[in-house]
Amino acid sequence: MDKLGRFLPVLQWGRTYDRHALTSDAVAAVIVTIMLIPQSLAYAMLAGLPPVIGLYASILPLMVYALFGSSRTLSVGPVAVVSLLTAAAASGVAVPGSPEYVAAALLLALLSGLILVGIGSFRMGFVANLLSHPVISGFITASSLLIATGQLKHIAGIKAEGATLPEMLASLFENLPATHWPTLVIGALAIAFLFWSRRSLKPMLIRLGVPPSAAALLARTGPILVVAASIAAVILLEPGVAVVGQVPQGLPPLSMPVIDPALWTALLPSAFLIALIGFVESVSVAQTLAAKRRQSINPDQELIGLGMANLAAAFSSGYPVTGGFARSVVNFDAGAQTPAAGAFTAIGIALASLFLTPLLYHLPIAVLAATIIVAVLSLADVGALRRTWKYSRSDFWALAATLGVTLLDGVETGIMAGVAVSVLLHLWASSRPHVAVIGQVPGTQHFRNVLRHRVICTPEVLGLRIDESLFFANARAIETIIQQEVAARPQLRHVVLNCAAVNSIDASALESLELVMHRLSDAGIALHLSEVKVPVMDRLERSDFLQHLTGQVHLWHFHAVETLAPQDTQRTNQTSLRDALG
Repeated sequence: MDKLGRFLPVLQWGRTYDRHALTSDAVAAVIVTIMLIPQSLAYAMLAGLPPVIGLYASILPLMVYALFGSSRTLSVGPVAVVSLLTAAAASGVAVPGSPEYVAAALLLALLSGLILVGIGSFRMGFVANLLSHPVISGFITASSLLIATGQLKHIAGIKAEGATLPEMLASLFENLPATHWPTLVIGALAIAFLFWSRRSLKPMLIRLGVPPSAAALLARTGPILVVAASIAAVILLEPGVAVVGQVPQGLPPLSMPVIDPALWTALLPSAFLIALIGFVESVSVAQTLAAKRRQSINPDQELIGLGMANLAAAFSSGYPVTGGFARSVVNFDAGAQTPAAGAFTAIGIALASLFLTPLLYHLPIAVLAATIIVAVLSLADVGALRRTWKYSRSDFWALAATLGVTLLDGVETGIMAGVAVSVLLHLWASSRPHVAVIGQVPGTQHFRNVLRHRVICTPEVLGLRIDESLFFANARAIETIIQQEVAARPQLRHVVLNCAAVNSIDASALESLELVMHRLSDAGIALHLSEVKVPVMDRLERSDFLQHLTGQVHLWHFHAVETLAPQDTQRTNQTSLRDALG
């Protein structure tokens, strides 16, 4: 049962499920359902799909995740970034709005689900590490700007095309004279109210005497208020704006993704990106919320849970889903105790699909666009450019490359460019290892960088601290550094490499160390190692390097210097670089 419980977490938390958890989950589900209905419709529209598919993607996937997911409070469903990726991928193989386009979205859910389940089953969640935080930050910010810009055409009631930011802006300006003013008024008012409700509705409710926790939850119902008010306005005023129209009533029909090897091959790279980005976004939210309650999640199980949810979407007329930040936070704040809250939310969405969809006929598309714009702009973090520039230039260039390429050439190219730049910058940084000349801090057994501290150095002994693992990319650079330091010390007799920060030495680096040892030996200088970690020592013992080592392996660097430096040798004080520069 325990082994099965690791694969089906519901068997673990279900054993202790009680009336208190049921009440908490039911209340959270009601609140999240109210929030999720307009979001699901809006995100399906963003994906280029009929709005009802957003509701379909919020029913069976949530129930399946409740069985397989390890997070107690993560809320799964359509999200903005995955919807944008779905639109970009599906539009490459079919015309938006066509049956082939819907079939492509279904197939993306199937493929991404299979990829996630496969990665989770083989415990290969580490592949998500290819997407560093700067890359994710740049991608989400760029995607948010693209999404918001793309929705402006619905706010203005005009036609505009384009997949990149320059194309969108050019098309918007070209068609601006055709603006439909009633649509613009409704869309602008919706945006203004949604921004106001996010920032000011909660404080206003608190001033009116509403408890802070209840005020925070009520403030999240802004989209529902906008939806209700806009429907009433369209019915009463008949302004001639574009509306959602007839939304099919009933539960999601079962579906079967198309079996077309050529289409599978064409969509597979996009499905992999959707799976990877969806997992990274989801697991980040899940870990953040779990930490607040001192709980934990299993990333590999999360892969399986999200994968099964996407497979459920593929067979219930949905499209790719993942954990949403805003919904999950609301679910958490509303007091959800277990994944059953997600199942109850699915029941709420199912009831809405059965009984409420006729009421959505007069819902203005501009209001859905406003919902999307307000939601995605909260994800944009342009200030990250300045913060990252101050902290790390290499991370800044990865962020900037992802942001720029995504805006100028599309989402898929942008994320691949970010990953490529991150890998190249990592290799470049790794090929320039930090090696410090170290000396003894007076009165202690500690050794520090001579450029940063007042230390004591011995002319006959050179201590070098290598602050990187040694591998093929930096082996040649370390050779050069040792050669330069040795050439500057005519009295030198011993070189001691402090390996406290070295976690591994690959075959190329070992060959470089052997070459350095022979060169030093020809000059009458012995090579020593100090503070070598046990795993590194185990690997060295499997080679013949230690048998031919001209020096010794010392447990502590202090002992190495005490042993190798003659007791009557005059030691010199080394002034730090900071002191030398005043």
